[in-house]
Amino acid sequence: MTKLRLAIVGAGPAGIYAADILLKHERAFEVSIDLFEQLPAPYGLVRYGVAPDHPRIKGIVNALREVLDSGDIRVFGNVRYGADITLDDLKRHYNAVIFSTGAVRDAPLELPGIDAHGSYGAADFVSWYDGHPDVPREWPLEAQSVAVIGNGNVALDVARMLAKHPEDLLPTEVPDNVYAGLQASPVTDVHVFGRRGPMQVKFTPLELRELGELRDVDMIVHDEDFDYDPASRDAITSNKQLTVIDRIFTQWRSRETGSASRRLHLHFYARPVEVLTTDGAVSGFRYERTEPDGQGGVRGTGEFREVEVQALYRAVGYFGSPLDGIPFDERHGVIPNHEGQVLGDDNNQLPGVYATGWIKRGPVGLIGHTKSDAMETIQHLVKDQSSWWTPAEPAEQAVTDLLDGRGVLYTNLDGWHRLDAHEVALGEKQGRERIKVVPRDEMIRISRD
Repeated sequence: MTKLRLAIVGAGPAGIYAADILLKHERAFEVSIDLFEQLPAPYGLVRYGVAPDHPRIKGIVNALREVLDSGDIRVFGNVRYGADITLDDLKRHYNAVIFSTGAVRDAPLELPGIDAHGSYGAADFVSWYDGHPDVPREWPLEAQSVAVIGNGNVALDVARMLAKHPEDLLPTEVPDNVYAGLQASPVTDVHVFGRRGPMQVKFTPLELRELGELRDVDMIVHDEDFDYDPASRDAITSNKQLTVIDRIFTQWRSRETGSASRRLHLHFYARPVEVLTTDGAVSGFRYERTEPDGQGGVRGTGEFREVEVQALYRAVGYFGSPLDGIPFDERHGVIPNHEGQVLGDDNNQLPGVYATGWIKRGPVGLIGHTKSDAMETIQHLVKDQSSWWTPAEPAEQAVTDLLDGRGVLYTNLDGWHRLDAHEVALGEKQGRERIKVVPRDEMIRISRD
């Protein structure tokens, strides 16, 4: 009976689901799976890309934990692909590799002034408030008025974290340095700008509703944005999510405002034009008022407006990063592939190399999409048995010996359990859910006991 030695690079939901689906898949061979992760802890963007005040993420973490704790997968954390382990290493020890490295960079936004001091990518800010070990401990929260460009869930997360009173985050796993930074923030106004109308937003009703539940924060919306065109009215009647979103906006429009110490403004039909600067620093945001074009899009009206802000966050999407020795589509930020089968420069399949998750399809879709995405990749992997690599050293111990020989301070699943228990214990001392350990060296020390 043939045995598949599989490497998966990236221990976020995409990689973990791919491993789980393969283990449960009908097949005529045994499977041995090693999961490599560049961070000392698993779960990817579930741990480092979701705001700490989202308790529903616990359910996803619990599901991922069950897969890892099944005993069928080895986890090697703190291992950097391209440095600690290479493509040649993978070919020597495995039959195939699946890349599930996600998309962690900010998508570019070409605007005059976008590189000014005080202009930031949302992905970097999210990494900071989620305690990512590879970003600085401090974040420059110096602005009273802030602009957030984007109309997706990340834009709302960023806006909520900026506007929310820090003490309301204490029941969550917010890192201590993040709490201290937010506590010192002088922010009073957060402005969120979207190019299209309120019925063309990308965020979910749950994300929107959470904004309106912020303590001592007024929700400011503008009646001019809610003179719906026929397409928007049709969308409300035909889409349950948009029906709920419209209901939330209607409630907000009837609220009394003016008594809160902070305000969160939502601006629709606002096409970004320019980041205004003074002495090289952000001082304002200029946008063009748009209107529906009758075909599902918008067109400019020629009316330009400006809002005074001292900081700006672009939340227009995530972008993948190239991987050593693997083809990369610079335009779309993904690995070129056909249903998860990685394609070379000649557009032919690269034997033994696969992709899943955001590095495969781009940063769209939720957890449900990630599962179906992994299923597609695994189906091809199983059918491609004749084109797998033939490893020279397939023994499981050979990989451990390789990393030990290179002095890689890798962490394993037992180490993650130690770190997890340590963080929970830190939180219990303060009556909190957990307190994340942020420095990489401390995470490694605790994990390796």
